Amino acid sequence: MGPFRYPNFSWYFAGQVLSNTGVWFQNLALQLVVLGATGSAQALSGITIAQFLPIFLLGIPAGRLLDRVAPRTVLLVTSLASAVVTASLVFVVTRDPDLWLLYAMVGLLGSVQAFERVAAQTIIFELVGPDGLSKAASVSTISLAAARSVGPALAGLAFQGLGPSACILINAAAYLLVFASRLRIRPDELHRRSAQAQRRPRGDGVKAPAGPGAKALGGPASGIFRRSRDVNTLLVVNVVISLLAMNFGLVLTSTVNLSYGGDASAVGAVHTLNAVGAVLGGILAARRPRVSVRSMIAATSVFGAALALNAAAPTLMLFLAVAPVLGIAVGYYQGIVNAAAQESVRPQFIGRMMSLMTMGSYGMVPFGALLMGWVIDASSGRVALAVSAVSAFICLVVVLVRTRPAAE
Repeated sequence: MGPFRYPNFSWYFAGQVLSNTGVWFQNLALQLVVLGATGSAQALSGITIAQFLPIFLLGIPAGRLLDRVAPRTVLLVTSLASAVVTASLVFVVTRDPDLWLLYAMVGLLGSVQAFERVAAQTIIFELVGPDGLSKAASVSTISLAAARSVGPALAGLAFQGLGPSACILINAAAYLLVFASRLRIRPDELHRRSAQAQRRPRGDGVKAPAGPGAKALGGPASGIFRRSRDVNTLLVVNVVISLLAMNFGLVLTSTVNLSYGGDASAVGAVHTLNAVGAVLGGILAARRPRVSVRSMIAATSVFGAALALNAAAPTLMLFLAVAPVLGIAVGYYQGIVNAAAQESVRPQFIGRMMSLMTMGSYGMVPFGALLMGWVIDASSGRVALAVSAVSAFICLVVVLVRTRPAAE
């Protein structure tokens, strides 16, 4: 693909695949340890809340930092810090874990990841420049799907054969490899956002207005977020989908384990099948020559239909059979929403825009986990998936209404 002609992007992509794969070993181990000790989806949601609440709290400071400090520098620091904190989790993962200490350690790691996730999105422009940004933003989401295509299955085998501590140490080692890959990114070959800011073309008429009233977020980027109808639509849809339809670590794991009685291998299998489809979905999104907020019409409609199909599966075998369909929809949605966000603002404001997107996509996860944990405990994982489908269709209507072409 186009972005891979840039060596810096190739090293970045490899690091993201390693990072996201290693995280699966940790997440699956923590999920199964908590479920084994408590049997409660609400207790499991505590892991998700601790992991992602710091992103909600630190998203804006992270965006401001990334508009002043080189993303490569932030990524190097966060990968080392993540390795140290992750290795420390070994001492609290036991057969009868202290849940509050476990939540605290996961929260500390989430605080580091708040800066890492914003930096990982902000650096994409610097890796490929303005001409390759849309395609690179879509391709970057494939790293998530590629990791999910192998991570859950390998993590399930590692958990059953080696135990949770080994899974945690594998993730810590992965962060060290990520540090090495990011160290290979050559600073002298990066595209500077400030130098490109005034000549980068905007897509689909979405403009970044400036003026005396532009003060939100502590700087001149404010007009973008207050006055662009399309960008505001994108931010709202991102929050709703993330809150109600993207809690797959909790919903899919709980559905397989609690609703269908599946073991660790079944949990790993459903995530893997879902991820295989997500790779294809990401590739389909990356093939679009142009991405705009209106592209979200197809993304949300396909996503809603796939969620409804998975919610309707009455048995574990059928649930596994339709898992790739949901993966395609997830990969396509994520590719489109990330590309639309990158294209919606001027380069010098990408850090702040992506901090808002990160707050929406990850910062809402704790609240969604709390809600979905309650729904699952009160009913089932299939009901939670149905709620997610409805939210996606509501977002489809929002995008249709707010992106209608003006009457002649």
